[in-house]
Amino acid sequence: MSFVAGALLLGAAAFAQELPPAKPENLGLSPERLQRIGGAVQQSIDDKRIAGVVTLVVRHGRVAWFDARGMADREAGKPMQKDTIFRLCSMTKPIVSTAVMMLYEEGKFLLEDPVSKYLPEFKNPRVLAKPASGPSYTIPATREITIHDLLTHTSGLTYQWDADLGRAYADANVASGLVQYDGTIGESVKRLAALPLLFNPGERWNYSLSVDVLGRLVEVVSGMPLDQFLQSRIFEPLGMKDTYFYLPPEKADRLAAVYTYYDGKGLGRFPDKPIVEGTLVYSADYPVNGPRKLFSGGAGLCGTAMDYARFCQMMLGGGKLGDARILSRKSVELMSHDQLGKISPDTGFGLGFGIDGAKAPLKELGSAGSFNWGGFYYTSFEIDPKEDMIIISMAQLHPTGDISLEAQVNVLAYQALADQAAAPELPAAWLH
Repeated sequence: MSFVAGALLLGAAAFAQELPPAKPENLGLSPERLQRIGGAVQQSIDDKRIAGVVTLVVRHGRVAWFDARGMADREAGKPMQKDTIFRLCSMTKPIVSTAVMMLYEEGKFLLEDPVSKYLPEFKNPRVLAKPASGPSYTIPATREITIHDLLTHTSGLTYQWDADLGRAYADANVASGLVQYDGTIGESVKRLAALPLLFNPGERWNYSLSVDVLGRLVEVVSGMPLDQFLQSRIFEPLGMKDTYFYLPPEKADRLAAVYTYYDGKGLGRFPDKPIVEGTLVYSADYPVNGPRKLFSGGAGLCGTAMDYARFCQMMLGGGKLGDARILSRKSVELMSHDQLGKISPDTGFGLGFGIDGAKAPLKELGSAGSFNWGGFYYTSFEIDPKEDMIIISMAQLHPTGDISLEAQVNVLAYQALADQAAAPELPAAWLH
């Protein structure tokens, strides 16, 4: 195949993955009620609680609502656009978890395998012990960390903000993925593996650098750098043409500015220097400036709302979008169901996704069994198999104050449903 023919084929494939628009009323949504999303966003902008937001609602594989308003960069006078690029931060985690499951489906490992089988630096882990008096010490862990532990955040790892181990992480130069880092994910993960765990693997749920370890696992098992694996195996097949760890120069001007909100100070532009909060340090310019060596599996990606909608639609489609099959429906089923059980009585979490209504009745509009996550700079998504619907909200704000706009957007998408609920399937015994 010639280069030109190949390029045309790739372009046609990407075009085929576009999520087409449709009239909301043809998708079982009230157009008048959907407008309430825009009203809520505009109110937050007018109140100077946020600079700009992109919101997107997809139902039955069609775009019912796609709105960009406010400013991507107030100081530069740059309006928010539908193709504005956002720092996805922890919304990187579901994508990297998907990469892990792709390799799992290829028979590269089992989820119950100890990660030390592939990353030997994690052999013989130790756990931090804190006596009532006297210095802390470490003891051998009751068992090794499994790949399943990493996917469910039950590994015993943590983040730099942890009161007990955050200082050790910072002193050891472990990457958080939120600031420039002069090193690779492999180098950072080796430093992380040398530190004690917060608790024995499998004991409880704790949000952590687990997915950064998974990113390194993808590299070792596939033999490819993480950015190349994601690009060739997920982004290109799904037509996610604007998703990267580090933006190419020609797209850097589409990156939204980040803002802060502090009580008493209001909405302000993120400072030029990193923000330091104890042992946690974060910066807004890492997608453009710096060494550009770190492919953080837990926090590093940037992308657009529509790109992420393609990823969500693939998950909603049982692992398939258009002609691109990324996962089997059984893997999606496993990923989108609670894996924690009694380990965490309050938190529902699958493999890379939070799960709504898994442990308690819903407190806001939604559907039990929807799966979702969000990012550090105020991005979020919701995938609802019951309603065949996706809701995405993208902004760039941290600290956020007490804003709850992303929850409002979800509620206002659900209240716009105007069709009848699917009739429940009757038990077979009732049909005779």
